[in-house]
Amino acid sequence: MRPSSVCSEDSKPTAAGAVRRFGLIEERASRLVERLRERHVLAHVAPCGVFQFGIRVVIPDGREAIWDNDGAAALEAQILHDGVLVGYVPTVPGSEDFDDDAVVDYIARMRYDDLA
Repeated sequence: MRPSSVCSEDSKPTAAGAVRRFGLIEERASRLVERLRERHVLAHVAPCGVFQFGIRVVIPDGREAIWDNDGAAALEAQILHDGVLVGYVPTVPGSEDFDDDAVVDYIARMRYDDLA
């Protein structure tokens, strides 16, 4: 099975014509959050729809990054301050093929200082 982004809900037809869904389920979101916390990232599971989950990262200056709450196949984030959009992390090229290790590494290494 191909890795998916945080709140991806894309689908792929099987040989029999049935549709197989990909996406981050709560179990995977929890696993990613645990791994981010091991790297001292203030991360939480962020519900973003029915059976869809993202990752919320608390930024020390009062902002927060909500990673992949829009159902896109690639990794991206919205930066919020008091619930107001103040910046974003554009789609990460090639991230639709990231495995869990790559997602954790990218989020953990993100520098939010340059994002307004």
